[in-house]
Amino acid sequence: MIDAERAERFADQWYAAWNSHDLEAILRHYADDVEFSSPFVVALNDDPAGTLRGKEELRDYVARGLERFPNLRFEPLETFAGVDSVTLTYISVESRRAAEVMTLDSENRVRRVQAHYHGP
Repeated sequence: MIDAERAERFADQWYAAWNSHDLEAILRHYADDVEFSSPFVVALNDDPAGTLRGKEELRDYVARGLERFPNLRFEPLETFAGVDSVTLTYISVESRRAAEVMTLDSENRVRRVQAHYHGP
């Protein structure tokens, strides 16, 4: 079970990594065999499936995203704790509201991501 303290600690570190635009710091949050699904995968990778598999695919995607959105900054809204997952809601690029459901492994690395967006 992930308690509120663990979820908040994870969220703080995750936001700090993304907002620093440090590719390696961002990737440290993800397991080698991560599965990452997002509408932005469809847009940035021209991939209608919208799902990346593995850290190397994620690395390319994140690098492309940081290049395309040089002013990227996530503004935290809420953090929810689950049995083996956290859900982070935040303001994302282009003022879109985002919710990411992230399943974590025992080392607090993300194994699976389901990203959702609302807005422009």
